[in-house]
Amino acid sequence: MTETRDTGTDLPLGVGTLIGDSFSILFRQFFPILLIGFVPSLLGVLLSGALVGFNTVLSLDDTGGSSGGASALISLVDLVVYSITTAFMVQLAYDSKLNRPITLGKYIGPAMSSIFPIAILGIGVGLLMGIASLAFIIPGLWVYAVFSVMEPAIVIERLGFKGLRRSEKLTKGYRWPIVGALVITWICALVIIILALFVADLAMTSGILALSIVVYAALTAIGTGLISILTALIYARLREIKEGVSVDQIASVFD
Repeated sequence: MTETRDTGTDLPLGVGTLIGDSFSILFRQFFPILLIGFVPSLLGVLLSGALVGFNTVLSLDDTGGSSGGASALISLVDLVVYSITTAFMVQLAYDSKLNRPITLGKYIGPAMSSIFPIAILGIGVGLLMGIASLAFIIPGLWVYAVFSVMEPAIVIERLGFKGLRRSEKLTKGYRWPIVGALVITWICALVIIILALFVADLAMTSGILALSIVVYAALTAIGTGLISILTALIYARLREIKEGVSVDQIASVFD
C-alpha cells in the first residue's frame, strides 16, 4: 500500500471542480451510469420492500408513514447499495476523466472481488453514522467523511477490510471540505429521488407495482451514480495531494 505523506492541508481539495467534474461525467456517460447503477438499486428496493413493504420504501403509505426502525433499515440498505454501486463506478469515473473508452465488461471483475468487504464495511459505516447522528446530524456527516473513500480504496488498492483505515488516513485534514462536497451533491441527488418518488407514485396509482419499482430504481440509480462518481474523484484528488499520484496512474491498476 502506498504510504500517505503528511503534507498538511496547504493544497485545497477543490470542491467546485470535483462537483463540476462529477456532473460532467454523469452527463457524458449517462446511459452507462444508468446501466451500472440500476441492478444494485433494483436489488436494494426489492430487499427493502421484502423487509418493510414496498409502500413504505416508495413513501406511498398514507397510514402514518414509516416507523423510525423501518426508515433506519431502508437507509442502511441504501448505504450498502451506494457502496456497491461505487465499486462499479470507480473505473468508469477515471476512464471518463481521462477520455478513455467506457468498457462496462472490464469493470465487473474488480468490483465483484471487492463487494463482500465493501458491503460489510458499508453496514459498519452506516451504524457508526447512526450512532453519531443521535447527538446531532453534523457528527454523522463527519463520520461519513472520515470513511468516504473506503470503496475506491478497496477497489483500487485491493485492501479488503483495511479500507476503513486507509480512508481515515487519506481524508485527514480534508473532512469538512469533503462534507461540503457531499452535502451539495446529496441535495442534487435528493431532487432526483423526489422525482423518482413522484413518478413511482403515478405508476402506483395505475396499479402497476412492478413499473413503480423499476422506475424508482432507475431514477435513484442516477442519483446514486452521481455521488459514487464524486467519491471516486475525491479519492483520486486526495491521492494526488498527499502522494503525488495522478488519475492515470490510479487507473493503470485496471490495465
